[in-house]
Amino acid sequence: GYQRRVRWGKHSCKVRILQRSNMQVQLIRRPLTKSRVCARHQSYWANVQKGPEDPILGVTVAFNKDTNPKKINLGVGAYRDDNGKPFILSCVREAEERIFKKNLDHEYLPIGGLPAFTQVSAKLCLGEDSPAIHEKRYTTVQALSGTGGLRIGADFINRFAPKTANVWFPNPTWGNHQPIFTDAFHSSSRLKTYRYYDSKTCGLDFAGMAEDLKKAPAGDVVLFHTCAHNPTGVDPSLEQWKELSKIVKDKKLFPFFDTAYQGFASGDPAKDAAPIRIFVKDGHELAISQSFAKNFGLYGERIGAFSLVVSSAERAEAVESQLKILVRPMYSNPPVYGARVVSTILGDKELSSLWEKEVKIMADRIITMREKLVSGLKANGSQKNWKHITDQIGMFCYTGMTPEQVDRLSNEFSIYLTRNGRISVAGVTSKNVDYLAQAMHQVTKV
Repeated sequence: GYQRRVRWGKHSCKVRILQRSNMQVQLIRRPLTKSRVCARHQSYWANVQKGPEDPILGVTVAFNKDTNPKKINLGVGAYRDDNGKPFILSCVREAEERIFKKNLDHEYLPIGGLPAFTQVSAKLCLGEDSPAIHEKRYTTVQALSGTGGLRIGADFINRFAPKTANVWFPNPTWGNHQPIFTDAFHSSSRLKTYRYYDSKTCGLDFAGMAEDLKKAPAGDVVLFHTCAHNPTGVDPSLEQWKELSKIVKDKKLFPFFDTAYQGFASGDPAKDAAPIRIFVKDGHELAISQSFAKNFGLYGERIGAFSLVVSSAERAEAVESQLKILVRPMYSNPPVYGARVVSTILGDKELSSLWEKEVKIMADRIITMREKLVSGLKANGSQKNWKHITDQIGMFCYTGMTPEQVDRLSNEFSIYLTRNGRISVAGVTSKNVDYLAQAMHQVTKV
């Protein structure tokens, strides 16, 4: 045989040719140096490190491993009926049957989404009699649920708002808010927080909130939770919203409403949209992200919307054109099925009325579970003031429990929630509320 150097990919090595006829080769053995080992095993993605797990996912993993028949999962942010099962609305089933009977095709939607859907979405949050609608001072594009609506808004702000504009979030806020804007801005340097939750009262720190917003520079963006604040369940009153509208207008700030629970919070879609309508009435330009996951039970359909209310119909046409330019390279156009379901329901008086009844059923069950939990705590002899549980609204409740108390709940009672003390009230049922009240009293009593 004889030796020759050959290339293998980006590397070369010496080989010994044993039989020229069929090119059998034998590598000449050399000591493996550290550099040779690294070169052999080096990945193109070697710089990618494992990221942290989602804290809510961790709650579910621990719950699934637990064999206690009394275990309760209070971490999941999805509605469940009183048997702990997913709830499919009758209006959704009826809409699906009507869609199926039409034998529709599966063609692409326009970039901005299904027109019938974007029209009913705007009317749902702004109100059919809204001056913004009648004067055509708005534009709405379909989005990939509320998360997608927020991302479209974040990208639009990054592209067209002043480059010095900060974005203000309540403290605390939904865990995905700041990552969405950080990714859109390629930085977190312009993300700020304003005071919101008062841990001493388990309620709203309105004085701190107002003071912080009054200090925000003109041109900054303020993100508000329209209703059912996530994660605290604490909302401003109507009078406080009116005062916030005045502050935002006086300071020349731009409001951005995240609307994930319209109808699901109070059971009244118009009442839940009141903050937006107050701001529109007061003459604000504003942005709105909508989700139809919770209030229609369409979690997996990823159906939502992003809207801008502006100063004129001419401005609305301009921003709509730029929104389409932004969406096109992002995901080209949105999926059709969820949009058909929602537009079929809200575009029909009978189905729309049925939806309003069913969303109230969901909201009322949450409210009832809050009341039963407080009653159960009192019945177990708790001397603590739990009034904040019934004062708060929506799917989530900030209980005021400490991380150590939460750990005891999981370790001693197989009750799982995030360590900040937030519970998903949707996980509370008439069958487990007494056990939950007993456990909460045991870990919080002095």
